[in-house]
Amino acid sequence: MRLFFILCIGLFALVGCQDFGKLKIIASVPASLEEISGIEQIPQSELIWAVSDSHNDATLFGFDAKSQSIKKVLNLHGITNEDWEDLAADTQANIYIGDFGNNKNKRKELAIYKVPNVSEEKEKITVYTTTFTLEDQTEFPPKKKHRNFDVEGFIFYKNNFYLFTRNRSSKFDGTVKLYKLPATPGHHTAKVVSTYKTCDDKKHCQVTGATINFNTGMVVLQGFSRVWVLQDYKGDNFFSGSIQEIDLGHHSQKESVCFKNDTTLYIADEQNGVLGGNVYELTLNMKN
Repeated sequence: MRLFFILCIGLFALVGCQDFGKLKIIASVPASLEEISGIEQIPQSELIWAVSDSHNDATLFGFDAKSQSIKKVLNLHGITNEDWEDLAADTQANIYIGDFGNNKNKRKELAIYKVPNVSEEKEKITVYTTTFTLEDQTEFPPKKKHRNFDVEGFIFYKNNFYLFTRNRSSKFDGTVKLYKLPATPGHHTAKVVSTYKTCDDKKHCQVTGATINFNTGMVVLQGFSRVWVLQDYKGDNFFSGSIQEIDLGHHSQKESVCFKNDTTLYIADEQNGVLGGNVYELTLNMKN
């Protein structure tokens, strides 16, 4: 028994003794993505597009999970990585980068960058920029008990962006705000659509990523140990329908989620010492 525990400790970094709950580990990410903060897939491509967060290079990576290697590197000129927190995509193979990380709730200018048709080979990449402010934020930063202006997840839907906040209030109650703004270049004001309360446990119930399946309309929000599946909503109020919470049975710094297909999610977490830095699959066994 003692020998088993010694071996288990020695192999811990190699996954053997970890319990991933409902998740199936499929790949480790390379060092250039150890702070992975957003992933996305586009139609007819097996690459997982990914970015790293705060103050890393302004680079979009095409990652192949089967070979666990980076197949494409797009260096994006003319923009910076202030705090890239999520990726979104549309049905035309355009990737959108959310530069709206706002941990201390003091940023006045937030941005989303459009990278057109990443499946095409190009010598020069033209990036289109949408800047915005949040309609209900008037203090930068507000008092700690009112800090719910950090956006870490978004989706593209019917020519609009929809943003979901990561609540950083000192009196955390799980409230997530949903904002809407036009998916067009220029400057806009993000309008509040609705709110939803996940739970009052800050460790488990902050929203750190979002994704949508265009085939089914299913929206998924992500946290460090849970996901929330949104369906049967009315219009673009994604909180108006059924919401199912799934406990993953595994806690790590998960900030990246996208659909592999209609029933399977890709989820990625940041590397923290010997833990994390992986891409997982989650099969969605939805209740009727």
